[in-house]
Amino acid sequence: MNILPDFRTLRPASLSDAVAALAAPGAEPLAGGTDLLPNLRRGLGKPETLVDLTGINGFGTISVGADGALRIGAGATLEAIAEDGRILASWPAVAHAASLVAGPSHRAAATLGGNLCQDTRCVFYNQSEWWRSGNGFCLKYEGDKCHVVVKSDRCYATYHGDVAPALMVLNASAEIVGPKGLRQIALADLFKESGAEHLALDAGEVLAAVLVPPATGWTAAYSKVRVRDAIDFPLAGVAVALKRDGNAIAGLRVAITGTNSAPLTIPTDALWGRPWNDETAEALTQAVRKVSNVLKTTVAGVKYRRRVLLAVARKQVDDLWNGK
Repeated sequence: MNILPDFRTLRPASLSDAVAALAAPGAEPLAGGTDLLPNLRRGLGKPETLVDLTGINGFGTISVGADGALRIGAGATLEAIAEDGRILASWPAVAHAASLVAGPSHRAAATLGGNLCQDTRCVFYNQSEWWRSGNGFCLKYEGDKCHVVVKSDRCYATYHGDVAPALMVLNASAEIVGPKGLRQIALADLFKESGAEHLALDAGEVLAAVLVPPATGWTAAYSKVRVRDAIDFPLAGVAVALKRDGNAIAGLRVAITGTNSAPLTIPTDALWGRPWNDETAEALTQAVRKVSNVLKTTVAGVKYRRRVLLAVARKQVDDLWNGK
């Protein structure tokens, strides 16, 4: 671990002040710091300014509107999300996903915004500076070559957030505030399939909140596979939301994490209206296989990660279909 680089810290009291501070070159947002600070200790980044968002009034507020929609402020801790009675009652998949992130002390500090906007990871990137220098660094930071796909012109570091896929299958949207004002986009559109530039945020923009509509008629779940059953990032994670009409699929949404440079939704429209059986399960498996792009970005083997991803996706739908 390196000594932290020199930087100054600003602690704005309002979102507008935070936006103004983040518009300056070399400024980065800071909340719980559970992702950013370890990276800085490894020499991964040299920000001039860290803009501490934890002093913004109401930034972590969780509320349910008159229309039954959930609003989670980006500053809400994962612990608060996992333990909130309203989320547990009406959006349990979100609470469960939050409860699976890292360990208890991490969840007490880590925020929703930080978890969603966390850096992508790779076995060639998340190393000490001397280790990376011995490999000539990499395309994601200070180098010119991706060590995962050597002839590629983009970085293939992977996204390993747990909460994003759970929110995506529940049709969540992101509230973003920046120099041009407020905009709202589908949460899935917050991410880009590029390991080095994986967030669709412009300079000065900050994720302010996540909005989740009522989940009426839907059941949802999230599951992850990791080396240790605590602390570790997912090697593969799958979220599923299902609506059933008798013996037919009235709605199905599937999102994956840990395999690509962004959390991605799986096209499932062709499965709507069909019964859940071996044929439909195989069609889902092939759809997941087509979208996922498992590469050597973690210490776990590619074949193992691909195998468990497909198995978890099928089991998730199986369990929801059977009311488990």
